[in-house]
Amino acid sequence: MKNKWRILKILVTVAVFGFLLSFSLKRFNEKPLDNISVKMSDKSPVYFVDEKDIKTIVEKYNSTKKVGDIDIPNLEKKLNQLPAVDSANVYLTLDGKLHVDILQRVPVFRLNNGGKGFYVDKKGIEFPISKNYSHPCMLVSGDVKKKDYLKLVELIEKIDKDSFCKNFFVGISKEKDNYNLVTNEGYYKVEIGDLDNIEFKIKGFKAFVEKYLIDQNPEKYSKISVKYDNQIVTTLKDGYKPEKDTISEEKPKEILEKPLKKEEKKKLAEKEKKKQ
Repeated sequence: MKNKWRILKILVTVAVFGFLLSFSLKRFNEKPLDNISVKMSDKSPVYFVDEKDIKTIVEKYNSTKKVGDIDIPNLEKKLNQLPAVDSANVYLTLDGKLHVDILQRVPVFRLNNGGKGFYVDKKGIEFPISKNYSHPCMLVSGDVKKKDYLKLVELIEKIDKDSFCKNFFVGISKEKDNYNLVTNEGYYKVEIGDLDNIEFKIKGFKAFVEKYLIDQNPEKYSKISVKYDNQIVTTLKDGYKPEKDTISEEKPKEILEKPLKKEEKKKLAEKEKKKQ
């Protein structure tokens, strides 16, 4: 008999709990969806999409504006399909607040290939240029293949981490099978060939600048090539005429003149007396 009463109490408790839960869920689902929190990652701030854009998409997937009618899986899928979005996470909390966490793609370089322009992120993924926002990054031009994207990312990251390179190189161009670094001076290009052994090639160019180029006129070169192993090849501009050598004119007299003998000194003294 006691067991029957225990079972009955358990059943009644479960029924009451189920009724309250059902009632709470119904109230929760009928609650208006008027509290939406959109969080943009501030780790690397970019502005291809903003809070207004996200809320517009949320409203599209919730025409009744009720918490219970929001299709979270499809909404999250739609947000992840946005070209400039790296990842989107959508979830509801017990207070009926909808949270949307957005991580945007950060461009590593902007590629101009055959008149078409787009960004490429650190994963080597392309996404379109925005009409409303332009992100400052390295400019790359030429017939660049997708297989080279990650190596270009590696090259640009090395340039950004090196104070010398960051101030010296402003772009990258590809001509046939050769990659070139574009300098901020614009007088010449630095030919690096393929994208292998990048660190070694950049070190070679830095050594050339510090030991030789610093004492020369950089305008005389059209190209400095570091693509060959253990050597640097320079190309002069067409029609370049070397400047007049003025070293002898600037030498101190004590270096240009020879020491005088005693007889020559005596003759020179006599000449000076006659002049007086």
